[in-house]
Amino acid sequence: MRRGEKPFPGRYPIAQGEAELLRDADRDNGWVINIRGVPQSYLDLDDPTHLDFEYMRLLGDVVDRLKEGPLDAVHIGGAGCTLARYVAATRPGSRQIVYELDEPLVQLVREHFPLKPFRGLKVRVGDGRAGLASLPDDSDDLVVVDAFSGAEMPVALASVEFTEQVARVLHGDGVYLVNVADGGGLGFARRLAATIAEVFPHLLLLGEPGVLRGRRFGNLVLAASRAPLPVAELTRVSAGKPLPARCMDTAELARFTAGHRPIRDGDDIAVPVPPPAVFGRN
Repeated sequence: MRRGEKPFPGRYPIAQGEAELLRDADRDNGWVINIRGVPQSYLDLDDPTHLDFEYMRLLGDVVDRLKEGPLDAVHIGGAGCTLARYVAATRPGSRQIVYELDEPLVQLVREHFPLKPFRGLKVRVGDGRAGLASLPDDSDDLVVVDAFSGAEMPVALASVEFTEQVARVLHGDGVYLVNVADGGGLGFARRLAATIAEVFPHLLLLGEPGVLRGRRFGNLVLAASRAPLPVAELTRVSAGKPLPARCMDTAELARFTAGHRPIRDGDDIAVPVPPPAVFGRN
């Protein structure tokens, strides 16, 4: 795509089925990438610091409170690389790797939403778990898992064994961030939190109160580290949003996960899928 050209809206075949590029009527150069009817990424080509989806803003809030300066980051799940673009824009000099399994999707994003302007950002086509396993020990400040096949998180990215690999590549004060979607009794989110607590001593959970109470299906953000997390600051920032979010600390999460077993490789577990009405799907 030449400089000055805009993406072309429409439907495009990808490995997962179909991706649709949609214009945002409210922002001149805002775009949504839908995959199989589920919104996966929002991109503002004029302003990579604009995070439109609420859960993405929560992820950005955590990133903003990490140590100052450039970050070494690993992203598992790419789509439009929204958070990676944000990190590149807000933390110049950062070195980032994005693992995305869907090669046609990567090609679509490269064509319509160029990545070359974001220095230090590399996208690798391949399995994120395998990619993480290939990285050296103690090499990164941040690992982000925001990976979905349609609306489902791959179970292979939710186990204790995978979380141990995350801890291996993180620095001692590094942070692990996970976007998880759930509803109802939040059974999957509780087990995922219990899983991460097996490996990391410090956790927090950010989410809209209605989702946390099981009133609706939605996204939650889990953060974990071997070092204390900025709970007080994130509690204040989250509560002051136009759509307020709640921040649960390690002690609250111990109660939240009580009676829920960690997920291990080979477990037979049902990953939650949003009701059709959530995204207007049939």
